[in-house]
Amino acid sequence: MELQRPDKKKHSMKSKQKAELGSVLRKSWYHLRLSVRHPARVPTWDAIVLTAASPEQAQLYNWQLSRAKRMGRISSSTVTLAVPDPQGQRIGSGAATLNAIYALACHYEQELGLTIDPKILSSNDCNSGSQKEADIGRLVELLAKKHILLLHAGGDSKRVPWANPMGKVFLPLPYLAADDPDGPIPLLFDHILAIASCARKAFKSAGGMFTMTGDVLPCFDASTMILPDDASSIITVPITLDIAANHGVIVASKSPSKIEAVSLVDNLLQKPSVEELLENQAILEDGRTLLDTGLIAVRGKAWETLTMLACSCPPMISELLKCKKELSLYEDLVAAWVPAKHDWLRKRPLGEELVSRLGKHCMFSYCANELSFLHFGTSGEILDHLCGTGSAIVGQRHLCSIPATTVSDIAASAVVVSSKIAATASVGDDSLIYESSISGRVQIGSQCIVVGINIPEKNDRVVEPFHFMLPDRHCLWEVPLVKCTERVIVFCGLYDNPKISVNKDGTFCGKPWKKVLHDLGIDEMDLWSPTAKQDKCLWNAKLFPILSYFEMLNLATWLMGLDDPRSESLLSNWRTSRRVSLEELHRSIDFPKMCISSSNHQAELAAGIAGACIRYGLLSRNLSQLCGEILQMESSGVEICKEFLGMCPQLQEQNTKMVPKSRAYQVEFDLLRACRDEVAANELEDKIWAAVADETAVAVRYGFREHLSEWHGGSDFVDRMNGSIEQLLYPKKVLVELPVRVDFVGGWSDTPPWSLERSGCVLNMAISLEGSLPICAVIETTRETGVTISDDAGNILHMEDSASITAPFSSDDVFRLVKSALLVTGIIHAKILGSVGLSIRTSANVPRGSGLGTSSILAAAVVKGLLQISDGDSSNENVARLVLVLEQIMGTGGGWQDQVGGLYPGIKCTSSFPGVPLRLQVVPLLASPQLVIELQHRLLIVFTGQVRLAHQVLQKVVTRYLQRDNLLISSIKRLAELAKLGREALMNCDIDELGEIMLEAWRLHQELDPFCSNDLVDRLFATADPYCCGYKLIGAGGGGFALLLAKDAECAEQLKGVLQDPLCDLNARVYNWAIYVEK
Repeated sequence: MELQRPDKKKHSMKSKQKAELGSVLRKSWYHLRLSVRHPARVPTWDAIVLTAASPEQAQLYNWQLSRAKRMGRISSSTVTLAVPDPQGQRIGSGAATLNAIYALACHYEQELGLTIDPKILSSNDCNSGSQKEADIGRLVELLAKKHILLLHAGGDSKRVPWANPMGKVFLPLPYLAADDPDGPIPLLFDHILAIASCARKAFKSAGGMFTMTGDVLPCFDASTMILPDDASSIITVPITLDIAANHGVIVASKSPSKIEAVSLVDNLLQKPSVEELLENQAILEDGRTLLDTGLIAVRGKAWETLTMLACSCPPMISELLKCKKELSLYEDLVAAWVPAKHDWLRKRPLGEELVSRLGKHCMFSYCANELSFLHFGTSGEILDHLCGTGSAIVGQRHLCSIPATTVSDIAASAVVVSSKIAATASVGDDSLIYESSISGRVQIGSQCIVVGINIPEKNDRVVEPFHFMLPDRHCLWEVPLVKCTERVIVFCGLYDNPKISVNKDGTFCGKPWKKVLHDLGIDEMDLWSPTAKQDKCLWNAKLFPILSYFEMLNLATWLMGLDDPRSESLLSNWRTSRRVSLEELHRSIDFPKMCISSSNHQAELAAGIAGACIRYGLLSRNLSQLCGEILQMESSGVEICKEFLGMCPQLQEQNTKMVPKSRAYQVEFDLLRACRDEVAANELEDKIWAAVADETAVAVRYGFREHLSEWHGGSDFVDRMNGSIEQLLYPKKVLVELPVRVDFVGGWSDTPPWSLERSGCVLNMAISLEGSLPICAVIETTRETGVTISDDAGNILHMEDSASITAPFSSDDVFRLVKSALLVTGIIHAKILGSVGLSIRTSANVPRGSGLGTSSILAAAVVKGLLQISDGDSSNENVARLVLVLEQIMGTGGGWQDQVGGLYPGIKCTSSFPGVPLRLQVVPLLASPQLVIELQHRLLIVFTGQVRLAHQVLQKVVTRYLQRDNLLISSIKRLAELAKLGREALMNCDIDELGEIMLEAWRLHQELDPFCSNDLVDRLFATADPYCCGYKLIGAGGGGFALLLAKDAECAEQLKGVLQDPLCDLNARVYNWAIYVEK
């Protein structure tokens, strides 16, 4: 969510729309990643099915679906299928829908070992009791419970011909690419998956299907959709009448509805005139009408009926193929759910059966007022979405190799992704270069699209250096063909419409066909057969020669009008060559070769980036992610990773002052795993964590290891006391009582190694619980030598020889916290405890695993008490830093915010600044009485009943940081930024804004680790949501306490009543609390 400060002026409408686009996509991507990483908690689709135009295209789509799974876009548990139209013939989107469901049924049929017979289903008599009918019943029952995403992607992309080989749905769309610079380039398909993941939430537990189209990105929060039970729903959005004249329109019922956004569909109109809109009462009160967005949801009984129909569809599809008819989804199939269309539908192919089988269910309209959709129907629209409307969120340089600005000319507005560009090349404004390798002496004009082009460095057949130019507003791409060694070079103008005929002002390379033919001396018979019945257009023009690579480039220059138009040699070479049309290319693409080529290209780029990072850089790239791409290389991926692994010994010598040892070890660890050497990787893991501990100690305290065996006071202190240590220490008693802390936002930015390398900021508050300070440490000297430790759980330990306390400690050692405190304070030095003893008693009156910073604050209490009893530096700043070291010794890790939260009273915004030593700046928030009262009335502190284990979450987050996971880094940066915004909100007494900040912080915490929540916590927050403006778990998450910020005092009391109701099954307890103010 993008936060806006209340005192800022509103941005222009255009910039506001950009912010909304980025906000919607970021939230949707967050939900997608969460559903893939933790599908048990955030349900994902049971199956994702794509329609394809041909078996060959389906093969490509299945490869893309597998790639999406590997990259974490689709859960491993999700079934993925690409289903071609039968016999490669067009059957219409409605029939393709039924065919796709039938194909999915066949998949589950094989999985369950069942047998289905479409003839039995189509007979409408499934009650005879045969085994086959029982199998059909089981299959339909299974499908009815599934959640299916169906994506129509079987078009031939005539108006975006360069996307035809890959499928328009898989065209590059680098929105938010900068959030993950080492990850694969986002595709349109990926963004559609993100939006669809939110739609899955709207289905809840009821089975159903959500249908989308592959050339539209609908931008809205699909999780907010309200979908009626046992019905179909079509998603609509209000639009102006001029737009409606070219699209489908939904006529919503005027009858009152319980839910404002949901209405029964009375009628369907196709490209209606104003008169038709008026006649059908389709115009809304504001003068607009409802656009059919192409998004259709079918749930419950309606989905079960549709499934039954689909399982019997083969005879229906055979009939369509026989009579060469098509069945439309948006006209025919949908009409079966709208009674006003039944008479019309009965006259259509298969209409009677559709009405008979589906007509008993109805269709609703869900009006998504905030929805805006990006259409990718033409090349011009695509460039506009990249370089115009959505340019603010476009990653313009992503996984690419480009030369220095002094040896090339690449426009700042050009989008260069997954490409390699050599020196002396140039790229003009607002151009897209994707998956290409462009050598020197190549000039790409402005507003051009270049896809899959691989221009070699040298032309051995030509003595003079080769120079190629692509004029402004042109598209250039390569296509591998079946049984053809050369890849065909294809090109056209950006605004050429291949479907428009010569006689209707069709163009090629931006010029009318008549001018092209005249200028080049080409006859129509060269391009089109005189006996052909089709219109003569770019789609079926035999334009593109199949020759050697540079011959094709030369002829491309001539055909685009950049060479001598009357060159007889070029004309002759073109005429005598074998040539193909866009239509023939569409049928002859070598999809396996294209997939292999794409994988190798991406792997080579990743290898180049990873190699440069290891050889010359500061190891700032995500090597684990890059190795994932390198390993996709057809033959040599593992060998490349082994080569990089061989460089690792140099990493300890290279940039030792710049690269932390923990990071160098992590790189070696990732490379070992890429080389499949798990044994060596596991042996190295302990070194990583030891290095983190050492680096923390160095940043917090000089000469840390020496201080483990020497008292921090030093020998000078001992000499000054003339050996009278016993007189100094005995008898003496210290009591330290501390509050616990709750954090509003900023956690994780305080945690090493982040806080050792980057600045952090946390907003938290010290509180008492149930009228008392929960954390207590009592330390006193005794005449009996040795150290006695006890806690409030009844555990007790006496150690006569304190010198026996040495790290590391077992994770089962209940006293490792106190032992570590004795180490970091240096008080176990023999000269101190030689003739006196110590008794240390600890207590924490809060539930175990609370998330309130109990462990760190208890450590702070013990350290502070030990320093006070030995007259050491017991200042809060010194204690806070020593606790950081203590937690590394314990092996639990952790940051500075817990101890700071307990040591310093009230609300404070604390910043840390990396360096040696680590510097902390605690800024108390001067809370007004009004703020304190409002917080006390609106903020509920609730124990979830779930024990949390911060160490498990911490280890995963720290590992991702050491890997330089960019999504994690951007999330923690945002958390630190939100802490500053939260402080400002509190200073302005804007509690509602603090709630919004808490919600975003909670989303970011789940981005860091989806296991920081669980089903019980999700149910608690779902219960609290109607009453709250914000909520989050306290601390790292996973359980413990939660903060619930109510909308007002009344909502707080109502929510408290709900949670304390004996019938509530959440097992949550609301605690009384107060801001702790130092007395």
